[in-house]
Amino acid sequence: MTGKLPQSVLFCCDHNAVRSPMAEGIMKKFYGTDTYVQSVGVMNDLEIDGFSIAVCQEMDVELSRHRSRSFDEMENWGDDLSSFDLVIALSPASRDRALELTKFYHLDVEYWPIIDPTGLGDTREVKLAGYRKARDQIVERLQDRFGQPTKVQ
Repeated sequence: MTGKLPQSVLFCCDHNAVRSPMAEGIMKKFYGTDTYVQSVGVMNDLEIDGFSIAVCQEMDVELSRHRSRSFDEMENWGDDLSSFDLVIALSPASRDRALELTKFYHLDVEYWPIIDPTGLGDTREVKLAGYRKARDQIVERLQDRFGQPTKVQ
């Protein structure tokens, strides 16, 4: 289902610490500035996850400067949800929150069920494998939805 790149995309997940920052960073790497991309969480009670930083660094996507934010903070900072063309929810809770917040706007909400790797594994290598799986699911969904990367170096 390869589609045209929208002008703006908002990725969302539970805490804006694992899946949505990965999706934001990878999309920016793949498609450059052709699309305005941001991410948000239902809550922002966690900082960016170190395993997310590590597995994205493997593909030259920098996440260490990411600062988590919630839907509420986004609104308080003056970002208007209706200004996004597409909201992509990566968890059930974020899908529900996005649908609740967008019921009065004409914008699309898509749900991409990406695994939550945070509770997987007991060792560093097993944990990294789980985060790589989530990252690779995001890569696959991005390419299925928007086509092959146009900006990867």
